[in-house]
Amino acid sequence: MSIIILVGLTSETPDTIFHVLHPLHIVLSALVTTAMYRRYRSGVAVAVGIGFVGSIAICSTSDIVFPYIGGALLGLPITFHVCFIEHAWLIIFSALAGIAIGLFWSRTKFPHAGHVLLSTHASLFYLTTFVAPADWLPLLPLIFPILFVAVWIPCCVSDIVFPLLFVRGGRRTKSGSELVKR
Repeated sequence: MSIIILVGLTSETPDTIFHVLHPLHIVLSALVTTAMYRRYRSGVAVAVGIGFVGSIAICSTSDIVFPYIGGALLGLPITFHVCFIEHAWLIIFSALAGIAIGLFWSRTKFPHAGHVLLSTHASLFYLTTFVAPADWLPLLPLIFPILFVAVWIPCCVSDIVFPLLFVRGGRRTKSGSELVKR
């Protein structure tokens, strides 16, 4: 935000940045959600469904719904823009790309960190799309709690809680390679 203010970029810049970060956020979310499920279960069809729903629904909540509510509470002239409806091909392709990677790559720590970072910035730029960069400075202390709620809750739910809801009756062994029935 500071760079955009200092450089004097246009008020359309946050919208463009959001429309780059949101699909990337969905890729990483789908990757982590799918990989987390695959670490504990081997079902591909279920993993694809979990990766798809977990990434699109929860990322949209994080990047759009919570920032929209926060902006409305702050009295900003914010509008509700759902990328899944308006840019369905891009969002679906992003989710499928993340799912494909998550099916074959079960590492989740680095992608989760990237997911949280992208989510923070996507949420921030959605919120700031509706306010001129010159008017951002007084909003900075108020933006932090909005971002905390918008990112922390959905990202942890998406990456950890949601996929593990579908893992029942087993746990990973120390080697991580097989499941043991309880």
